[in-house]
Amino acid sequence: QVQLVESGGGLVQAGGSLRLSCAASGRTFSSYSMGWFRQAPGKEREFVAGVTWTGARTTYADSVKGRFTISRDNDKNTVYLQMNSLNPDDTAVYYCKPIYYSDSDSRPIGGYWGQGTQVTVSS
Repeated sequence: QVQLVESGGGLVQAGGSLRLSCAASGRTFSSYSMGWFRQAPGKEREFVAGVTWTGARTTYADSVKGRFTISRDNDKNTVYLQMNSLNPDDTAVYYCKPIYYSDSDSRPIGGYWGQGTQVTVSS
């Protein structure tokens, strides 16, 4: 089983940028497609971005397309989420997780969620 630790969150002004990291343990990390999800207060958790196990294909929620970039480094067992042009609607706890990759409907694998990392965007 892959264990995940998210980091890189913080407080940023609208228009700013953050880079989130997700460090994974376990030798099977490189065989999983990976995704980022987020949950804002009072809202359901939602998909943000996904990347295949090779890193060759990516998919994004419409709300972040053109602003966020997901990438991975399998040598470092790490997945990244570069977030630019942040706005207050991006305020949420962000989680990474293995996914069943689909260009239109990526789904999380398993019920375990890590601690996540808090992103707060001030207006």
